Amino acid sequence: MPKKRSGGGLSPAQQAAKFLGVSVLAGAVMAGIALPAVGALGLAAKGSVESFDELPANLKTPPLSQRTTILDADGGQIATVYSRDRTVVDLKDISPYMQKAIVAIEDSRFYEHGAIDLKGVLRALNKNARSGEVSEGASTLTQQYVKNVFVEEAGDDPTKVAQATQQTIGRKIAELKYAIQVEEELGKKKILENYLNITFFGQQAYGVEAAARRYFSKSAKDLSLQESALLAGLVQSPSRYDPVNDEAEAKKRRDVVLRRMAQVGAVSQAEADKAVEAPLGLKVSRPKNGCITAVDDAGFFCDYVRNVFLNDPVFGKTKEDRARVWNQGGLTIRTTLDPQAQSSVQQSLKDHIYTSDEVAAATTLVEPGTGKIVAMGQSKPYGTNAKQHETVINYSVDFAMGGSNYGFPTGSTFKPFVAAAALEEGRPPTQTYSAPFEMPYPATVRGCDKPWVNDKNWKLENENESEVGPYALKDAMAKSVNTYFVQMIEDIGMCPVVTMTDKLGVVQGNGEKIPEVPSSMTLGSTGLSPLTMASAYAAFASRGMYCTPVAIESITQKIGNEQKSLEVPKSTCSRAMSEQTADTVNTLLQGVVDSGTGQAAGLSDRANAGKTGTTDERRNAWFVGYTPNLSGAVWVGSATQKVKMKDITIGGVPHALVFGGAVPGPIWKDAMTGALSGKESPSFNLVNIPDAQDRDEDEGDGDGDGNGNRDDDGNNGDNGDGGFIGGLISGGNGNGGGNGSGGAGDTEPDPGFSAPEGFIRGAGTGPGGRD
Repeated sequence: MPKKRSGGGLSPAQQAAKFLGVSVLAGAVMAGIALPAVGALGLAAKGSVESFDELPANLKTPPLSQRTTILDADGGQIATVYSRDRTVVDLKDISPYMQKAIVAIEDSRFYEHGAIDLKGVLRALNKNARSGEVSEGASTLTQQYVKNVFVEEAGDDPTKVAQATQQTIGRKIAELKYAIQVEEELGKKKILENYLNITFFGQQAYGVEAAARRYFSKSAKDLSLQESALLAGLVQSPSRYDPVNDEAEAKKRRDVVLRRMAQVGAVSQAEADKAVEAPLGLKVSRPKNGCITAVDDAGFFCDYVRNVFLNDPVFGKTKEDRARVWNQGGLTIRTTLDPQAQSSVQQSLKDHIYTSDEVAAATTLVEPGTGKIVAMGQSKPYGTNAKQHETVINYSVDFAMGGSNYGFPTGSTFKPFVAAAALEEGRPPTQTYSAPFEMPYPATVRGCDKPWVNDKNWKLENENESEVGPYALKDAMAKSVNTYFVQMIEDIGMCPVVTMTDKLGVVQGNGEKIPEVPSSMTLGSTGLSPLTMASAYAAFASRGMYCTPVAIESITQKIGNEQKSLEVPKSTCSRAMSEQTADTVNTLLQGVVDSGTGQAAGLSDRANAGKTGTTDERRNAWFVGYTPNLSGAVWVGSATQKVKMKDITIGGVPHALVFGGAVPGPIWKDAMTGALSGKESPSFNLVNIPDAQDRDEDEGDGDGDGNGNRDDDGNNGDNGDGGFIGGLISGGNGNGGGNGSGGAGDTEPDPGFSAPEGFIRGAGTGPGGRD
């Protein structure tokens, strides 16, 4: 008769018998969690049986996280990124020595028992009871595999990892039940394969393939006996037996594995003895994880791809969903990056600007008609070492995609948008305005909802006093005449420009719309990113068709041994302006590089067009240009907007004043030349724009080549310390960031406050900006 407790019911031993079928399996659970044998009966505490019965019937096995590979457009590897460095392989691709070694040291009776090794349990119970403490456990390889599944499912959440590894009866009950299920469903070979793919081997290596490559720079299928023994020995304690940091301890552990292999007959004693005499033979391959390892200095593009994945709903409804897929990995991402173009961009940046210079440069190239980003680079290296002038801020993109807080003021590179808007409104390409040397901003300028009012008597002027109208559009664009474009926006109002910039995807670096302020709508005092500018100008090159920028061509995901294709974001192309308008802008901007402010950037071997831009106090300089088959934007300046590029040396070349045509222009020219080398050379569809009456040939061009057009007054609209965030600094009001009346003779007021060091800026809306 079975004993009963006072009050009725089964005894603890009988509950355990119901739980597992035999009372000794209670000891299996307890030995598995490495508790003293005297506590074995605790397994049958009230609730254990019920908990066992209530567990789901099937083990939820998450797909193993693996490394993700990012490729360029030609299939070359840019970088590998992963939360866990793992490459899943079949058992046939794992050395037989490795299979024997892991079984010998972790579960020598693996092929003889089921989910539970009863002999091992009894042995552990006996030993633990004699010692009065935990000296031996009895988890089988199958149980260890189930435990690793729990850890894998927990991911990088420390709370979930703690729950998955905590030494509790409840967890061991679950582990045991699922071990039984796994044994029935998978079989020994598949369990061994799964175990070798999921287990952590130290040094960021998950699974035997990653471990073989990390420690011996070879595939798992090529592991020798002694190499296999070393890896098998790591599983018990990857940190304690780490051969990279403690070769002596690692060798002791390796030799234990070798002797155990001989003892159980996995190898002969002679083989084991010979392997014991062999050195470790390490050939360590350091982890190469993340965008910092990207080739051709494509770290910023790599990081942009990651941000696209984490932000685009096509990859998951929520950010958490998308992060889960990204961390899961196993992705092969084919991108739009053209290795020829990327190499050319980086070489040009290196040739023209040093990483140690107090200013930086960023360049992005986009393919018209497709939106494909073919190159993205900058002069400051990708990384976190400030002493090496590294940064992880991508100056080419908006803040949401890893860029600066606001982008950077564009100066006169904004003027083509105004011209395109006016042409769409029916103004002729011969449109003429008086364009005086100096003038006040209009008293009011029509907006979409309400007019802008010049309640502070803002003024602006051209670069020098010889720059006096009337001017027609062709000359005004070539010479970047400020007063002309302010009169143009007074004529058409700001709403047509808003409509045009909306169609061209032009938003501030913080993602907000361009403010309806004349300085922003004409002279580029608002912060934008090079990617935004290159993509917008690409619409001119493609005869009015704007295509949203894209960086990803295709993605395949490997889950286990199966692959599937993922949907990727597609470029959306829409008509931003008529072909006639685009052709007219192309004709105007070809004049800029032929005889205007951008002559230093002009390409001699193919049709090209572009526009220069320099902002107040020379804090930012731009060149944005294109051919019919490639568009590119170059920005030069200080990310903090604190550096005034006057009497400055950049790339070893001294500059009294930096202009868009003098520094960004040559960077663009060399980058485009290399990127287009060997490529076709199509032509623009130019239109006939009658020349204005002959004028003084000595009038200025405003980009520092001796001709003198400056785009604004001396201090108005600075987006740095003078006009940051709508005049917050230096006395500006809500409409701008200038110093009031402007004029070349004005002195710069002291800032109202000092921005903290390293503050990334670029959102000013003051009435200024120059070429």
